Parts: sequence; C-alpha cells; structure tokens
Amino acid sequence: MPAEIELDALGARILGVLIEKELTTPDQYPLSMNALVAGCNQKNNRDPVLDLLESDVAAGVQKLIHRFVVGSVHPAGSRVERFRHNTREVFKVDGPQLAILCELLLRGAQQPGELRARVARMHSIDTLEQLFEALKPMIEAGLVLRLDPLPGSRAERYVQLLSPAAAAPNAAASAMATPAPLSAAAPLSAAIPLSAPASPPPVSRAEFEELQLKVLELEEKEARLRRQLDHLAWSLGKKLEG
Repeated sequence: MPAEIELDALGARILGVLIEKELTTPDQYPLSMNALVAGCNQKNNRDPVLDLLESDVAAGVQKLIHRFVVGSVHPAGSRVERFRHNTREVFKVDGPQLAILCELLLRGAQQPGELRARVARMHSIDTLEQLFEALKPMIEAGLVLRLDPLPGSRAERYVQLLSPAAAAPNAAASAMATPAPLSAAAPLSAAIPLSAPASPPPVSRAEFEELQLKVLELEEKEARLRRQLDHLAWSLGKKLEG
C-alpha cells in the first residue's frame, strides 16, 4: 500500500460507497454528489450508520481527490459533476479483492463466514478457501490485517488498513481477547481442572458458519444501538450549546 495514503473514517466511507455503487449499480456510476451523500448515509450495509451533511462529504471528497484516490468527471451533456474511485490503479486490487476491500470499508472487521456472504452481492466467492486465497495477497500488501477471535468466538476477523482510525479499535479489541500466559509461580492445580469438562457435540462446517452469522448479527445490532445512542447524545449536546 502506498505509504503516503492514509484515510480517515470519512474517507473510508466515501471510498467504500464509490466501489459499492460501481459494482452493484454500474448504470448510476460515477456518482453525483447527491447520490454519494445518500450512499454514505445509507442505513443498510453500513456500520456505523452516519448522518453526514453534503458539506462534510464534499470536504472528504476533496481530500481523496488530492491523494488521487478519487477523481471527478463531467459526463457529456451533463452539467453535474460526478465522482469515481481509482482503487484499482492506486491499490492494485480488482475482482473479488475489490469487493472484499469495499465490504471491509463499509462495515469494519468481519469474520470469514459473514465476509464471504456479504461480498456475494458484489462478486461471487463460493467457498471460504476462495476467500482466503483472495485475502492472502491483500494481507501481504498491507491492505488487510487478520485479527484474533473476540472473547467467546472461535473465528478470526479481518479488517482493512487503509484507514488506521477504523482499524485501531478492532486491533485493540483483538489484543484484549488474547489470554495472558500462566504465571510461573501459579500452582499447577490452578491451571488444570480436577475433572475435565465434557466435549461439546461436533457440528458441521455449515452449521458453524450459520451460528457465527447469527451471533455476529446480534453483536452488530448491540454495537449499532450503542453508536446511535452516542450520536444522539452528541447531537443533543450540540443543540443545547447552540
């Protein structure tokens, strides 16, 4: 990844929207400013859900244009300026990797099962093996990071690294999920239970992935509600200040 290109959270959202709309609604791409604002504030396929003003998005677009990540065009016969992304040229990704990067920009860290299911709306990835094959060069290029499982989960997660602001909280959560090593002075009896617990019944891979998705959907709903409450509290505070 070009070392001089580092996106903030707004830039990550704008870039993700431009990629998404090119892959899902190519007849409406490049996007007008109105369409781009609507895409940034879209309530489905977004985490967190935002409420950005046109001035916010316009300022974010200008930053991306200055870094050559986004370009503007004036289609023939139209006076409306439209915007497109340069992700393929700048970050050397295409096909399934472009769709994966888009999904990580729009939703944050995700486990393999949910990432594959969500990318399917933009590019077909039939198996987890195909997903891992696409992720490997992205990890090597410094575009994506593999995170350890969260507490209570067995699946790793993946996060994009174009926006350190988005990646840092996920990395911190991953570090907290790593258990501390046993102290050398701790008694062996404290580390080993007297009676081993019964092993859980085996489940198929498909059942495991389905359970993962259900758990993650619940976690995402809880996190989204917390962010919405924080945003409401912030908005109320601004109104009171005014």
